[in-house]
Amino acid sequence: MRDRARLLSVTLLSVVLLTLASGCVKVPPYQRGMLAHPTMTVDDVALGVDEHVRAVSEGAAGGIAGGGGGCGCN
Repeated sequence: MRDRARLLSVTLLSVVLLTLASGCVKVPPYQRGMLAHPTMTVDDVALGVDEHVRAVSEGAAGGIAGGGGGCGCN
């Protein structure tokens, strides 16, 4: 009986702590402009890298001294 009560209390405490640590927060209006800045998007970062990774993994680029096995590591 004690083990079950201890397990229940530890589980309940874990759920409460995880809920409090979830990181949800209201962003004030004066900070939303910083979050909406174009540099905060993933698209700007990945534009040049996507083509390189696709070319290397498909074997469509290079060809000198053999390529990788499709993993992208030459």
